[in-house]
Amino acid sequence: MDPLGLLNDFLETGGDVLWLILAVTFCLFVLIFERYWFFFRQLPAERHARLESWEQAGNKRSWAGEQYRRQLISEVDCQMIRNLNLITALIAALPLLGLLGTVTGMIQVFDVMAFLGSGNPRAMADGVSSATFPTMAGMVVALLGIPFSTELNRRYQREMHRLASGMTTH
Repeated sequence: MDPLGLLNDFLETGGDVLWLILAVTFCLFVLIFERYWFFFRQLPAERHARLESWEQAGNKRSWAGEQYRRQLISEVDCQMIRNLNLITALIAALPLLGLLGTVTGMIQVFDVMAFLGSGNPRAMADGVSSATFPTMAGMVVALLGIPFSTELNRRYQREMHRLASGMTTH
């Protein structure tokens, strides 16, 4: 069977919440890719431009010099931190979406039990699988995203320290 067919079967088995988890997963990894693109492709030029501006600044030891230094650092800070909190929030939301899938799956089980009684194990098993797949998917994707988020936050801290230490007031 083709991979798209397998994915479609998995998504149909897990219910509507799995489609939402898939959409959030797509957004999460697009944002992670964008942050890595920024850190590896755009940040070096931004850092170099700010360091050049600082080197060309006049009186670096004055109050105005310190404010200019803070402005340069803040400009890069805003660019570096963009989407990092959103990535963390999406990672935190994924297990919660999985739990939502569990609740909707269990409601399905209870509906089957109310309609057919507990004598139809196949219908109950469908509801239980609908309940477990979203939980598993949400947890797996969150666990995949955590190392990326941690590394991006460490990279942010390291780059901020590197930029600030490059702008000395000697």
